[in-house]
Amino acid sequence: MRKVLFGGIGASALVVAGVVWTEVAARRGDGELPAGAQVVRVARRDLETVVKATGIVKPMVGAEVRVGSRASGVVRRLFVRVGDTVETGQLLAELDARDLRARRSEAAAALASAEADLRYAEADLRRRRELRDAQVVAASELDLAERAHAVAAQARARAQAMLDAVSTELGYARIVAPMAGVVASVSTQEGETVAASFAAPTFVTLLDLSRLEVRAYVDETDIGRVKVGQPARFTVDTYPGVAFPGEVTAIYPQAEIRDNVVDYVTVIRFAPTPGRALRPEMTTTVEILLDRRAGVLAVPIRAVRRDDDGAYVLLARDERAERRRVTAGARDESWWEVTAGLREGDRVVVGGSTEDEKEDG
Repeated sequence: MRKVLFGGIGASALVVAGVVWTEVAARRGDGELPAGAQVVRVARRDLETVVKATGIVKPMVGAEVRVGSRASGVVRRLFVRVGDTVETGQLLAELDARDLRARRSEAAAALASAEADLRYAEADLRRRRELRDAQVVAASELDLAERAHAVAAQARARAQAMLDAVSTELGYARIVAPMAGVVASVSTQEGETVAASFAAPTFVTLLDLSRLEVRAYVDETDIGRVKVGQPARFTVDTYPGVAFPGEVTAIYPQAEIRDNVVDYVTVIRFAPTPGRALRPEMTTTVEILLDRRAGVLAVPIRAVRRDDDGAYVLLARDERAERRRVTAGARDESWWEVTAGLREGDRVVVGGSTEDEKEDG
């Protein structure tokens, strides 16, 4: 009887011990490799922490200029079309300036008459002074001669100013390019009459394609990590796979709210790339580099798991999985730095988790 009782107790103890061992093994993570798991080796790589945003290519301040005329008249000739490349000082358009040339001739004639009056006044003043020295004329006559000379000099200066003003206005009839660039738009055509009484009418709009920038819309949750001077890169659909380098040069203090999303405009300056011309309003995908760690041990994000005690990985050993505690550092979209717990070349399990494991990724 005792033998039977002892045997029953021994069988129960073995069952309980087996259950406890199974639970301990499950909690440790030891055992068979999880189904559907992938095994990768721990290797060194470069990790980058970035802030992603969308943006638009825009001209810098002063890179887009609307060229107009300060003179009124009929457009006689238009020398450029949309898309033409122009140089500084190149003639863009010309107004019918026949009336201005007539006014300039009139002003030139008035100046010539004033100069003749001034010469006569100067000669008369010299004679009066000689006669006064000889005590032939009274001092009052000399005063009159000096006054006439001063009036003639002022009349000559006024005529010169009128000629200069008309000549300047005549120069406004020739519209030249204030900078080098590309003709972005043409607003006035030949034969049209323009009036510059209140505002200068726009003839053409010039754009300097070498002075562009990206305005990235950074989410309010990320803007606190973005600083002026940080490197950045962006891509456009026009050149797939090409990353254009740049740098953060400004962060607008005023937010822009679009579809109830708060964004802050961050300006990215970049240098022109030969053979790859960018144009305004192109949509960009921007990455602002916050941190870069070179040659660190890294594992895929899905290889790092967590429980109540912290982070761990499943180390693959002879077709079995062994739980290994690790210390995780920086991460990017795909990889996670491991600062302690693993060595280069170790094999870790990616994916295939059990119910009591919680993945971070």
